[in-house]
Amino acid sequence: MHAAILHATGDENLDVAEVASASFGPGRVRVKMHRAGLCHSDLSAMSGVLAHPAPFVPGHEGAGEVVEVGEGVTHVAPGDRVIVCWMPPCDVCAVCATGDTHLCRSGFGNLATPNFRHGDRALPGMMGAGTFAEEVVIAGYAAVPVPDDVPYDIAALIGCGVTTGIGAALNTARVRPGSSVVVIGLGGVGVSILQGAKVAGAARILAVDPTPNRRRMALEFGATEAVSPDELADAAKRSNGGIGFDYAFEAVGKAGTLRAAYDATRPGGTVCLVGAGGRGDLTDLNLAELVMNEKKVLPSFYGGGDVRRTYTTIIDLWRAGRIDLESMITHHVPLSGINEAIRQMHTGEALRTVIDIA
Repeated sequence: MHAAILHATGDENLDVAEVASASFGPGRVRVKMHRAGLCHSDLSAMSGVLAHPAPFVPGHEGAGEVVEVGEGVTHVAPGDRVIVCWMPPCDVCAVCATGDTHLCRSGFGNLATPNFRHGDRALPGMMGAGTFAEEVVIAGYAAVPVPDDVPYDIAALIGCGVTTGIGAALNTARVRPGSSVVVIGLGGVGVSILQGAKVAGAARILAVDPTPNRRRMALEFGATEAVSPDELADAAKRSNGGIGFDYAFEAVGKAGTLRAAYDATRPGGTVCLVGAGGRGDLTDLNLAELVMNEKKVLPSFYGGGDVRRTYTTIIDLWRAGRIDLESMITHHVPLSGINEAIRQMHTGEALRTVIDIA
């Protein structure tokens, strides 16, 4: 089969090459990939912003069909449609026992079990997944079944970006009806936050991004206003009598945009950090302002709740027509065109590019 390989951290191009599946056995599932989404975290892992051992097969957002299950796997069977969950709850570790199953570190553990072989070298898939491939072998609990009426491209988006964004609004920040919201960064995650805030009943939603195309799209997804970053401060002065927004979401993963989100939030408001930055990205928030302003700074990881429950909520909202996932997919490319998808993300012309695999 074929998979896209990153040979060295810092490389911008992926090599689509022949590989073999590895590690199938008890507790494992073999999945024929149908669709994968390109998420900014893939680029962050490729560049080294998010630490990841290389070489590896990127891709952590995807959906496919189960073709084989190992001994002990009973929740899915061949023919089932599944989302490949890159950080699945194992339901047995100490973290899962606390109820915060989205913080289970099973995905990191899956890296210890390479699921591809290229020549004589074993390769991991990104976070134990590696969805930029025609087939992937994953831990059984990483295969989350979805109903047959959910198309593969929609299921792929739910696997990461949509869950991360809508979950941040509904699970982490818990946006209140009638509130004011600002979303900084309008990629797939940012637009999903925007849709989550709309579902929650926010009265005013300001979308912020340097790319005119993405600002225009944000208005189509429910933003009441869209501005460039240098217009944010003035927009905040028009909210809540000049004191700022009730909720500010940072979906970029940079210290500067976190500062902008904090400054745009009213005293007592909520700042929700969703963008995943690097270990060297340090915030300049000081202890005095944190106490005196009492703004709640809430990091949100993978939707801030049990991902299986969030998947179900999103599917229900999509079925009811309350969120628009189809329009988030602006481009399609085949697996052989994966580097074109990367170019589209860098330029900002794509909101979400889906890789059509089978």
